[in-house]
Amino acid sequence: MTRFPELTAPEVARLPAGTLALLPIGAIEQHGPHLPVATDHLMAEAVAERAALAAAGSCDITLLPGLAYAKSNEHAWSPGTLWLSADTLFAVLDDLGRALSAGGVRRLAFLNAHGGNSALLGVALRELRAKYGLFTFLLHASLPADQGGSSPAAEQGMGVHGGLHETSALLHLRPDLVRMELATRSVPEHLGRYEHIGFGKAVAFGWLSDDFGTGNGVIGDPTGATAELGRRLVDGAVARAAAALRECARFHPGPPATPHSEETP
Repeated sequence: MTRFPELTAPEVARLPAGTLALLPIGAIEQHGPHLPVATDHLMAEAVAERAALAAAGSCDITLLPGLAYAKSNEHAWSPGTLWLSADTLFAVLDDLGRALSAGGVRRLAFLNAHGGNSALLGVALRELRAKYGLFTFLLHASLPADQGGSSPAAEQGMGVHGGLHETSALLHLRPDLVRMELATRSVPEHLGRYEHIGFGKAVAFGWLSDDFGTGNGVIGDPTGATAELGRRLVDGAVARAAAALRECARFHPGPPATPHSEETP
């Protein structure tokens, strides 16, 4: 693995053909009274770096500086949230894709740790493929419950922000930044009365983090969080991401043709 900002320009030009550029994408946004606003940024950086190191023995990866500011306007009501509009974030991704392509990079993976980015990143994959010929990929540090991921039974499938898993992960990664004495259960249990609409159900809905009446911006139950659970969650995320990166480095959507077809966009 190489760290892109530590390379010289000639070293960038000499990166092996097929090198996968990995961009961690997080957020700076409110995470309730008990977690730092950098929660998603810290998770994206930690999983991306550890996964890149784990995968580096079998493929060529260059780790880009993480993008901390992203699409977080669902938390715009709260102090501490620093967000980009969808148009701005998309323009940033487009510019980065253009620049990487001009410099010879042909593969780009986003490792996302903020659910509010997911839909826009999915659109960006195809646009960067079409405009610059990049092979593009989207990985998640962990898939949130409102996008098909799991949520502990105690959170009734609604642990999407500042709950058990995120809090445990931060207790493992940065326990000095977690204030467990301020953690409270904030699960919008009233959503259970809807059969079709809800997190992980057939009908999704647009939401802001102050829509649910929890009063503190948390959507979940962090009270049972532990550093040991966080270690298992982070280790699992790293292992899954490393395996995915190995595939991203060799993936081609077309059928096998020639030995060089994998690297011909």
